[in-house]
Amino acid sequence: MKKKLLSVLIVAFAVLTSATAQQKTTLSACIDGYKRSKIYFDCMQTPEIAQEFHTNPGEEHVYSFDTDNLVCMTINGNTSVILQPGDSLHVDIVYNGKNVKVEYSGSERAVNNNRLVKSFENLKRSLRYKEQLLGCAALDIKPKSRIDDSRTLLEKATAIMEKSPASVEAKNYVMAIIEYNVYMSFIEYPVMYASVRGLPIEEQEIGDYWNIMDGYVVRSDVESLNCPEYASLLMRYCFYMNERSARERGETYKMPTMMEDMYKELAAFYNGGQRDFVLYVLLRNFIINGREIERADILYKDYVEKYNSNAFYKSIIDMLLQ
Repeated sequence: MKKKLLSVLIVAFAVLTSATAQQKTTLSACIDGYKRSKIYFDCMQTPEIAQEFHTNPGEEHVYSFDTDNLVCMTINGNTSVILQPGDSLHVDIVYNGKNVKVEYSGSERAVNNNRLVKSFENLKRSLRYKEQLLGCAALDIKPKSRIDDSRTLLEKATAIMEKSPASVEAKNYVMAIIEYNVYMSFIEYPVMYASVRGLPIEEQEIGDYWNIMDGYVVRSDVESLNCPEYASLLMRYCFYMNERSARERGETYKMPTMMEDMYKELAAFYNGGQRDFVLYVLLRNFIINGREIERADILYKDYVEKYNSNAFYKSIIDMLLQ
């Protein structure tokens, strides 16, 4: 009986060990034409996942790490890839002036996921869809044109998403970035254009600005609530909706600019996972900025006591505060 029990425990341990090993995630890259001395792998979700290498053309740079959720890695700050636990992805990158050629190989899921990322990047390129709203204002791209282009981007990106064999998790993360691009253009660009170009929102031919987000439902999936870009949209959406409510009451609204005021407004507007996420990102960004960090201490205690349920968020702030 003891021998049988011992055998069962050995088998169970072997299975557990094998399952754990399978969760190791690996990113490798061969990079040619790169002019700087160091190659960097950085994670958008945590500074704990990062590696650097000396630039050696033709050499394969390999980095393995542990992760419980999908992460977005940047290679040299300008090539983004996404990886899920257990993925193995190899990226061939060739720099030719401003042109960068990227090819993927590795495990099937990782390749499918990153081809989806590349499809989205190619779509923006084909539409000549600019990332920076301030750049759009500098080029005098009219708000109506930007909003129309954003609707086209969303429609075509959704069609690509439906046909893609990428995982549900990857689609969630990529869609969060798409919605950031689209809906920040809806909310932020008319205001920015009015400020830069002096044309009031009411004269921009975009319809009723205060109805432009009608029907939008904020995302709540795990991947979206780990996407830095989406946090920016959630924050701006909160302030937009609060300003709309104030106008309906005949009141004047002033968008918060101090961290403490932003924290209070975000905490009152959201609940559950969205609140946890936006408050975490607000505190994390303020701490990373590195000035008057002691101001974050009181809010951090309030956040942990009242709103934090995601242990990963707390672990990152704890690490930054050390």
